[in-house]
Amino acid sequence: MLLITGLGPVAALLLTLDGLTDSARRSDVVVVLGNEVLDDGTPSDRLAARLDVALDVHDRGLADHVIVSGGVGRSGWDEAEVMAAYLVDSGIDAERIVIDSDGVNTRATAVNTARIMDEQQWQSAIVATQFYHISRSRLALRQEGVEEVTTAGTGFIESRDVFGLGREVVAYGTYLLRLR
Repeated sequence: MLLITGLGPVAALLLTLDGLTDSARRSDVVVVLGNEVLDDGTPSDRLAARLDVALDVHDRGLADHVIVSGGVGRSGWDEAEVMAAYLVDSGIDAERIVIDSDGVNTRATAVNTARIMDEQQWQSAIVATQFYHISRSRLALRQEGVEEVTTAGTGFIESRDVFGLGREVVAYGTYLLRLR
């Protein structure tokens, strides 16, 4: 308990500072991690914010390709398919988007992204996700062999991020220790 109460706030602060510091630079691909799709098949505000970051990265010429990664959520929609449609509707050529419908969690996304990048001979990636999720997403990609990983956070903050940050402290430690 002392470990959680003593180091937890410090870890949360470090994850927050890291997540709020974008490091995006020219890369082969931007990777967008999935999140909730609403019952009507539209991205939640959280997911739309991630996709808007990918659009911005693409529009600024920092990445020519996008990997959208997610699974089928509670609403029954394939997150990756919904994400791809959002990006196409926003002006990204469908041929520039790789759909990973097996990205059911951060680790699965990292494994699948590493494989896709190897197949495409891509070396570098930008991760697009919420601030609290940046550090673990980058760590997972590096653990799967993607050495050049920079980040672009959404800037979208909501009250439930307090829970997300707390969860992330534990999840990051689990990934750091390579526990499954």
